[in-house]
Amino acid sequence: MLSWDAFESWAKRAVEWTKGYHASLRQRPVRPHVEPGSVLAQIPEHAPESPEPMQAILDDFEQLIVPNMTHWQHPRFFAYFPANAAPVSVLAEQLTAALAAQCMLWQTSPAATELETAMMVWLREALGLSEDFSGVIQDSASSATLAAILMMRSKASGMTANQAGLAGGPQLRVYCSDQVHSSIDKAMWVAGLGQDNLVKIPTYGPLRSMDVAALEAAIAADRAAGHVPAGIIICVGGTSIGASDQVAEVVALAKREGLLTHLDAAWAGSAMICPEFRSLWRGVEGVDSMVFNPHKWLGAQFDCAVQFVRSPQLLVETLGIQPEYLKTHGKEGIVNYSEWSVPLGRRFRALKLWFLLRAHGLEDLRGRIRNHVAWSRDLAEKLRALPDFEISSDPILSLFSFRYMPKEQGVEGQALDGEAADALNLALVNAINDDGRIYLTQTKLDGRTVIRFQAGQFEMEEQDKDTAFAVIVECARKLI
Repeated sequence: MLSWDAFESWAKRAVEWTKGYHASLRQRPVRPHVEPGSVLAQIPEHAPESPEPMQAILDDFEQLIVPNMTHWQHPRFFAYFPANAAPVSVLAEQLTAALAAQCMLWQTSPAATELETAMMVWLREALGLSEDFSGVIQDSASSATLAAILMMRSKASGMTANQAGLAGGPQLRVYCSDQVHSSIDKAMWVAGLGQDNLVKIPTYGPLRSMDVAALEAAIAADRAAGHVPAGIIICVGGTSIGASDQVAEVVALAKREGLLTHLDAAWAGSAMICPEFRSLWRGVEGVDSMVFNPHKWLGAQFDCAVQFVRSPQLLVETLGIQPEYLKTHGKEGIVNYSEWSVPLGRRFRALKLWFLLRAHGLEDLRGRIRNHVAWSRDLAEKLRALPDFEISSDPILSLFSFRYMPKEQGVEGQALDGEAADALNLALVNAINDDGRIYLTQTKLDGRTVIRFQAGQFEMEEQDKDTAFAVIVECARKLI
């Protein structure tokens, strides 16, 4: 077993390993060549009865775990969205682990609570939001969205849903575009509103924005049918291709209809520390709730999602519960952030934000985001210039999608189409990821398979964009 006396030497070895791991990432495949079940087969079926030596444990970590991990900190991780971990954030997480505090109440961790309050002000100002918003750190955007939908449920039910439930009452309806993240659907499940009451509105234009006229018609039809509209989820920077709603237009309609709004900007929100990108969420000052993830693009280690709300009172009335053993007597004006969240238990997430923002400063973080956007746009233009590639969705911030459509594979000089083109592009994604130098993912756009590229890994350099271009073209040529 590891005693505190022996901890220091092993911790130093862990630090040395961490430094070496990050230095070696460019030499590693981004995604491992591993078959399902192969790792499990090498793990003993039962826990040991006696202590095992630390050296054996670390040896197994290096030989069994690390080679079979997808390396999210790899500078050529261009799939999904990043889950960044700046070195200073890793250091803060180490200190957080050492403190091992349960930060559910002010009295259980006064400094953690008050640092969180301060960090929410720092980030609110960095994003250009008004003082009308108050913030809280959630574990993920999924939890923030669930909290927002629960607030919609509370308001639409006249604040009776928590006590009386929804049985026997009218159906509560929530509206969103057909480009939202699946976490919206799951939140409807968990909130007890049901998948059928999530009304997905068609989208249009290069940003795949929600059709506000269709939204208004859907709300009117639901009222006529006896349903109760509860709220609208607005999307900025959707996961598939970066779809973004016209926030100001949706907010104006929501206010006319008396509905709450929640803005999901989990990925794109970080870019709003750069004033030139804020046109993408013009009208944000009117939303009732919003979420963005510093753990995606700002360098804060997962998990760290920030939710801003216009009415903390409604959030607390929805989620706050105070048995006697959770009350703090004799202290006035305190904030207990567990009353702003679904879970009672809370980690000390504010510490890594404090370290990160101080160690890097906003201008360094802005520079990284601006580089990612510029490099992504440059890659899109290089692929667009090739006759066998199509840009299926133009860059939204640092995310775009493309298709490989070789002319010589078609009939009478025409490009491939339909299922054959889908199969070819899926084969290209698999070939790229099996190659190992970069990592991409696919999505569906207008029913067709397209390939996503997003730049956002914290240590990415321009050369990594150039490597991506070379790998994409090389792997595509090999398919012919």
